[in-house]
Formats: sequence, structure tokens, C-alpha cells
Amino acid sequence: MSRENQFDVIIIGTGAGGGTLAYHLAPSGKRILILERGDYVPREKANWDPQVVNVDAHYNAKESWLDKDGKELHPHTNYYVGGNTKFYGAALFRLRKEDFGELRHHGGISPAWPISYDDLEPYYTQAENLYQVHGNRGEDPTEPPSNSQYPWPAISHEPRIQQLSDDFVRSGLKPFHVPVGVMLDEKNPHKSRCIRCNTCDGFACLVGAKSDAQVVCVDEAVKHSNVTLLTNSLVKRLDTDTTGREVRSVVVERNGSLETYSADIVVVSCGAINSAALLLRSANDKHPRGLANSSDIVGRHYMGHTNSVMMAISKCPNPTIFQKTLGVNDFYFGSKDFEYPMGHISFVGKLDAITLKAGAPAITPNFTLELMAKHSLDFWLTSEDLPDPNNRVSIGRDGKIVLTYTPNNLEAHARLQAKLKEAMKQTNCAIHGHDCHQGLFGEGLFGRNFYVGQRIPLAGVAHQNGTIRFGDDPQTSALDSNCKAHDLDNLYVVDGSFFPSSAAVNPALTIIANALRVGDHLMKRLGVSETEYEQNRVQDRELALAR
Repeated sequence: MSRENQFDVIIIGTGAGGGTLAYHLAPSGKRILILERGDYVPREKANWDPQVVNVDAHYNAKESWLDKDGKELHPHTNYYVGGNTKFYGAALFRLRKEDFGELRHHGGISPAWPISYDDLEPYYTQAENLYQVHGNRGEDPTEPPSNSQYPWPAISHEPRIQQLSDDFVRSGLKPFHVPVGVMLDEKNPHKSRCIRCNTCDGFACLVGAKSDAQVVCVDEAVKHSNVTLLTNSLVKRLDTDTTGREVRSVVVERNGSLETYSADIVVVSCGAINSAALLLRSANDKHPRGLANSSDIVGRHYMGHTNSVMMAISKCPNPTIFQKTLGVNDFYFGSKDFEYPMGHISFVGKLDAITLKAGAPAITPNFTLELMAKHSLDFWLTSEDLPDPNNRVSIGRDGKIVLTYTPNNLEAHARLQAKLKEAMKQTNCAIHGHDCHQGLFGEGLFGRNFYVGQRIPLAGVAHQNGTIRFGDDPQTSALDSNCKAHDLDNLYVVDGSFFPSSAAVNPALTIIANALRVGDHLMKRLGVSETEYEQNRVQDRELALAR
């Protein structure tokens, strides 16, 4: 293999894990290759078109997987530089401190992690600073301890959301401002990169003002001369040496042909589903069940949260533009009448008539959808699903990904939905009293039962995690506490695969923080001193400014 194809580190994937790790390692001076199967999201007017994005699914991956019954499903995932963070809603939560320990749920046990919250806390702080998270400490009743304030003040509520927040407070709840990663400066709107539009959650940001992994990390990493990014480069398999203890080469399909690269350290970060699939496809004589899979753990324990959208229709209009600012965690760990964890309540981006039409019956007139969109409050509910070894990623005979999943812990989610219904009945509109909220959107139908929720289908894999779990016991985990494969000496995984449990908040910030933590471990392994790292960072910054 030629010298130009040999690197110190190869990172496969550019999302929250891989992109962040590349940024963190870039000033090390080591030769780093980043491989991304997709290209950059094209900057075009269609980025902000709900018909193109939500109905036509133009930016979704152009492939099909299979469910447990062999039926095709088209995953709601994205193969671009920045990964799924290009289209995420940028809600960046820390897991609760209790989420790192064993928790008893109505549906079973959520297992403990091999690291504690305190181990990750300084990296959460780094992650919040890197991704410019806006929030207020002390509002969320379940918020874990922190040694610092958020780097930016919370995004303010628009009037209709502030009214709802005040109603919730009067009913005894403790609503809070959702921590969001956007480049918004409300004190200086004329200088603010973010324009606070209604096309953030689920859309790529046309003006580059969302804190996604491409804008925040990859674009900065490639400014370093020691970092190479190859797009449209699909990793087909990882080959090991004759001992089976090291990944010897990374086989890539690029420009219609196969290319081979090697590195001292190989990091997989393709997303929990595709990372598991890559390791399974890399089976060989030394690893007949797939790489890092002597425990038969790889691909198992898939989790994606139990998520649902609940749409309340109010007599009062909701002209909110940027809706994703309010959260409720009062029921995260349970309530007086249900002692088990239920989960998290917040908002999705403001729904519009075009998006609603995709799930409405054909007989629903367009003007009704327009009215509903103008009067809706669009909630997002998340409950923890529990790790089940039978919920898994596997490879079918035809080479397609097979996603086998049976929902669990559903009573908790039903209870969470009921809590929201109850809370909405207690809100007191100055004009309409307690009867202001009356309507629903769910199950793809309109009807008479208020606030019917529609669970996000299997294809909705935005919160995917758990398929290559880390732990101290090689018999029950695939990775050690540093996210290195137990079975191999130079293979790491830094996307959501490593989660032993899913908790009930968005996983992105934990993936980012863990990538920074693993990055520090790799720096020591590579022999990079703090002094050398800082010198390289300063030098590269000066060179970038000079260019």
C-alpha cells in the first residue's frame, strides 16, 4: 500500500460522533482521513421547502431496509457531510445523572453505564460550548449538576409559547427553555447568523446557522493540513491482519472502483444501524460473526426511543415561527400516581399545511389543514425504550439491512400522553377559558378524541443507539469503557452505538461529549502532548487566517 493511503487515524462517518472527533483530533498533527459515504448537502432553495423535505423526502437516503417481516422500509436517515445533524432539531440535552445508573421502569430495567455522569460532565461542558448551546441552568427540575452556565442565554419563547409556559406554571408544572444549538444572537439580530426561521427542525440550514457537525466541526477540521476528507466514499468492509487483533485495511467504494486505506487507529461512526451493519459485513475466519462480535452483541439491543407527535388545536391562533423552545420534564422519573419513569415533553418545529397533508385523509380539504396549522401546538413526546437483545440489526441474504424491533415500555409512553392531555385541560386562556384547546392530529386521521398521538414509525431512526454497547464485561458488551472493541486493539466506535440504555432525551449531545472524551484517550494513545496540541492549534489558526 502506498504511503499516501496510510494514515494515523481513519474516521468513518462525519456526524455527531465522527465529525466531532475529527475536529478534536485535527490539531494533533497526526495524519487523519475522514470517510463520508455521501456528499455535502447542496445549498439550494429546496433546503427550506416543506414539500421537498417533508413530503417528497428528497434528502432522505435512497435505499430500502427490511423489517422483521421482510417488508421494505425506507429509513428517514441522511447520508451527507454532517450526517443526521444536518437535519436534526438541534435540541442538545445532557442525560440526567440518574440515567447513568440502573433504573427500574414499568417495562423492565434500564441498565447502568460503565462510566458515571461525573466522568462525562466536563465533556458535556465542552460540547455545549463547541455547539453553541443556548439554555438556562436551574429551570429543568431533572437537570443534572453542572460546573458552568450555558455559553449562550436560552432562546426566548414567542408570545403563544410563553402563554402556554405561564399556564403550565400556574398548574404546578416546571416548564423550562429547551437547550438548542443554533447560532442566534437575540441581542444583536442584525449581526445574528441565525434568523430564527420556521425551517430548522427537520431541514438543512441554508445559511449555515444551525450547529450541525459539518458547520461546527468538519469544516473546521479540514482547515488543518493533516486532515483529508473524502466524500462519496462508501466503506464496504474492514479487513483484519492474520492474527485478527487489528484492522489492517479499510475497503472503500469510490468513483465506481474499490480503494484501500490503512491506519494505526480506525474509528467507526456511521450511526448505530450502519455501524453495526459494517461490522457484521466484515466477518472473516477470525471473526465469523462479524468484527468485535465474539459476544454476539453487535447489532443487538437496538433502541430508538418511543416518540410521538401530539398536535393540540386551539381556538386561539399560534403564529409562532420558532416553536422548539419549551420543555416539560416533571414526569421524567414518574409521578405520585405512577412511580416509574415516563419521559420528556417538548415541541417539534411548527407544522404547516403541506407537512400535515402527508398524514391526512384525502377527503380533508386544504383549507382545513391551513386552519389547523395556524391553530396547532405541536408537541414531541419521548419515552425510554429498553434494551432488548432481540431488537436488532442484522444482514439479510440479499445484503440488505434488516431492522427487527418490537416496541416495549409502552405503558410509560401512554401515561406521558395522558399527563400532557391533563395539563392542556388545565390551561386557562384569557378569551376562551379552559376550552381553548380542542382538536387533534394523530394516527394519520382526524376525529373526535382529542390529542390522539401518533408514534413515530420504525423508519424514524433519528434517535438510533445501542447496537454496539460498551461495558466492562467482554461477554455482555462489544466495546470497553473507552469505546475500543474488546476483540481488536485498534478499532473504536463513537456514534450512538455505544449506549447501554437510551434514557428519554435526545442522544446527540451525549454522542458529541463522548466523542470528545474518546478523543482525549486517543490523543494519549497517539502520544500527543498538550503542549504540542496547543501549538498546532494556534499555528493552524494563524495559517487559516492568513489564507
